[in-house]
Amino acid sequence: MAAESPSDLGALRTAVVADPDGGRLETYARTLRDAGYSVLCAGNANGLAAAVDSCRPSVVVVDASLSAVETAAPVLVVVDLDDPAELAAMNPSGIHDCIAKPPPSRELVHRATALIDQVARRKAARQETEALREQLREVSAAVRATNDPQEIARHVVAGFGRTFKADHVWLATFEDSRVPRINAAWSRPGLEPLPEQALPDEEYAQQTADRLWANAETMSTAGTDEPAAGDAPAPGIANAVSSLAVPMGEGSSSLGIIWIAMLDGPRTWSGTELGLMQHVAGNAAYGLIQSHLISSQQQVVKQLQQLDKAKTDFLATVNHELRTPLTSIMAYLDMIQESTEQPVSPEVHQMLDIVVRNTERLRILIEDMLSVSRNGLDDSLLHLTPVRLGQTLDLVAAALRPLATQQNVTIAVDPVPEDPEILADEVQLQQVFTNLVSNAIKFTPSGGRIEVGSESHSASDGTRWATVSVADTGIGISSDEIDHVFTRFYRASNAMSGAIPGTGLGLAITKDIVSRHGGRIDVSSTLGSGTTVTVSLPLDTRSQEN
Repeated sequence: MAAESPSDLGALRTAVVADPDGGRLETYARTLRDAGYSVLCAGNANGLAAAVDSCRPSVVVVDASLSAVETAAPVLVVVDLDDPAELAAMNPSGIHDCIAKPPPSRELVHRATALIDQVARRKAARQETEALREQLREVSAAVRATNDPQEIARHVVAGFGRTFKADHVWLATFEDSRVPRINAAWSRPGLEPLPEQALPDEEYAQQTADRLWANAETMSTAGTDEPAAGDAPAPGIANAVSSLAVPMGEGSSSLGIIWIAMLDGPRTWSGTELGLMQHVAGNAAYGLIQSHLISSQQQVVKQLQQLDKAKTDFLATVNHELRTPLTSIMAYLDMIQESTEQPVSPEVHQMLDIVVRNTERLRILIEDMLSVSRNGLDDSLLHLTPVRLGQTLDLVAAALRPLATQQNVTIAVDPVPEDPEILADEVQLQQVFTNLVSNAIKFTPSGGRIEVGSESHSASDGTRWATVSVADTGIGISSDEIDHVFTRFYRASNAMSGAIPGTGLGLAITKDIVSRHGGRIDVSSTLGSGTTVTVSLPLDTRSQEN
């Protein structure tokens, strides 16, 4: 193997020539050297491999018998087309071109030079395509990074404009429930923005987008020479020497279009460029649809929040207006019942008892409405003190037994071997169990039974809990409705159909109080057989603080 001195062109191009025939090898080498190549020669496979490894050849010229060379350089094979043995020995893998043996000198130089140029052009095209992909990947990433539809449109028009060195880019969406109305434009720095009359009218744009979307294609056209007369919109982009229309759509119909305009001359678009543009347009369409859905959801949430606030404000106002007269009514009822100077008859006293009970019922309802109007209880309103759980349950049961007796329902409180002490707001804790037991009385038919039990236990994480269960033999709740019982104002269908009085606030308020004590509440029920409500409260102060 010998190295030849490069000429001026050889400094740019190096050829490795390999042939087992020394005469042919010398002829090929001299021909290429005379054409300005730097040449390395090899007479066998080992020498060829060494020559290829020692440099980065511009081209490798080999005899067919040595065509199995491994190299990234373009390979030109010299083969005897009339010799079946040589044709069979050729290894098609890695061969870029072949030339008949013996090649004329001028043809050998021409084919070697053309092969180098062809491979260089392919490499440059691949690099350009990859750079194009990278630029458009950045556009797609920017589109995916925002939920602002106008921002999405700006990223697309600016990205297309810079990537394809356009003069103007225009994006518009049509009247469609899937996307917001968008009209975004980009102009090359130094150019005036497109006037409105230079843009296609909406009808033409939508018809074009519908046709292109239906056929999954783009449209490259020549623009109009002059702006449209008067205020009439142009059918294409005015003054554009050439333009490209890319549809945006989803499903079976279009929802927008992107127009790219060139002012200086015609533009030929490669299949790769068109494919990448359609891909980005698809990402933009998806982003606009998603942003519109998110925006619509946010508007719905905002409206619901406004409605909820209006309802809460209404409840607070009504609560205030009801409490004032009710306080006076209750005070006068107490005065009449306790009067010794003018005692009332037993019949009137009995009627007054009914009025007092219903007044008390109205007071409880107003208190529930007050809790709702506060949007739940504030932690600052909790007055935590040590409370005996068993004692609290006995007080609640004793207060509600008269009501249970009226409905022929039995309340049984299981004895608590060790009455656990918990840190809680005693008044609110009594409200929790009062709500649960009174609910059980209300939904338990005559002859039914309510059992109130409690126990203490340790969880797997070492925390200690007190659990209270209130089980009744009432009408129960269907499995479809049990998940909704803690929703404010929700009432089960059997309660509604049975005309059982209630507001649907008791369990919602109960759950809120339990949650603010660091506990949890669960309901299990069988329709027609009864319901069990279980309340778990932490026995450790640190549990509540967590």
